[in-house]
Amino acid sequence: MAAYEETIAAVATPPGEGAIAMVRLSGPDTKKILAGIFKTQSPQPKPRTASFGKILDGEDMVDQVLVTRFEAPASFTGEDMAEICCHGGVLLAAKILELVLRHGARAAEPGEFSQRAFFNGKIDLTRAEAIMDIISARTPLALRAAAQQLEGCLGAEILALRNSALETVAHIEAFIDFPEEGIDPASGRVLLEKIQTLLARTSALLATANEGRILREGVRVAIAGKPNAGKSSLLNRLLGMDRAIVSEIPGTTRDTIEEIACLRGILYRLTDTAGLRETSDPVERQGVARTERALESADLVLHVIDASTEEIPGALRENEILVANKSDLPCPSLPPSAIAISCTTGSGFDQLLDAMSRVTGVHHLASGQSLAAINSRHQALLEFARASLESAASLVQANEPPELAAIELRAALDFLGRIVGTTDTEDILGEIFSRFCIGK
Repeated sequence: MAAYEETIAAVATPPGEGAIAMVRLSGPDTKKILAGIFKTQSPQPKPRTASFGKILDGEDMVDQVLVTRFEAPASFTGEDMAEICCHGGVLLAAKILELVLRHGARAAEPGEFSQRAFFNGKIDLTRAEAIMDIISARTPLALRAAAQQLEGCLGAEILALRNSALETVAHIEAFIDFPEEGIDPASGRVLLEKIQTLLARTSALLATANEGRILREGVRVAIAGKPNAGKSSLLNRLLGMDRAIVSEIPGTTRDTIEEIACLRGILYRLTDTAGLRETSDPVERQGVARTERALESADLVLHVIDASTEEIPGALRENEILVANKSDLPCPSLPPSAIAISCTTGSGFDQLLDAMSRVTGVHHLASGQSLAAINSRHQALLEFARASLESAASLVQANEPPELAAIELRAALDFLGRIVGTTDTEDILGEIFSRFCIGK
């Protein structure tokens, strides 16, 4: 457990007016600081019990508050902690924080409370990252996935994987270091099977990378097509509000319009694009160029056509859905793959949402299956670990000396350890916790 000499403090609630605000303290001087500013009927607030009293600045009352005190190690950070709940308001919370700092605390850096919790063994890095995922979650599914990670589901899987790798490399290195003891290094076939099992488990975690990105960031959707096909009308329908201007004049949308919609529990980042056509207007040409860039980066393309007048396009991209708008008007027959909708009547939108979920592969997320999904940091480290495991497997298959396989397995151990923080560097930790809000 790390021993910090400084006591830190911060306002843990967002700025602005509200029912309550909270000032948090953590560190060895927490009890002494409270004694200097908090007056209640009992000499000191009992641990893990909310105590009513007054915050005093000398003889002047600042506010009536509730204080909850925690004694180490039974606290979030593993240190002595206190949470002062006062009436809401920017000035009041700032005044109490100023008092706390004047009595010996220092202002906390972003994420410093969570960082102390990590160094004191209260959470691993995956659970620390889950805290920010919970705060930033924008859909119920993203919130549930973050809650599972905060419970330690992902960390437990990574640790189990690392322990299996550790057992394998320990057995090989015991044979290398003590050959006279007659320790069986395991036959090449058995060793290869163990490494391949590790590879399969690593690949299974890597397969959740796209799901994790979608849960945290959403599905990138580009709404494209010719002018007047109904792209802006489709955006408005999906959003449930009039966000984009709808006009019969071609070229009304000259720039991309981006909005976010939660549809069936999945976050979609919708981009309404300029109509694709040849044009001499320099401004509209820029809009068409932005449309093409949006199509390249999209997870899903909704290709909108006017079903009553427009010709059916040829081959579509793998991530493209043909959306035949204006199906309430007389129109020719459509291919089976097309989704017929009407932005005027709202018909066909259930089928469209089904297709969007199916093409992006997120239908099982909405069905409530396991939501253990890695983030980009986990993905990079798991890819390095998989590469090392693949090298170890190749060395075993080629009957190379066991020392070489042990080196690769050790590298895989290091990469897996960095995910949960059993082995890490200060710069990586600084990058992770710097993204936290102050007071968390």
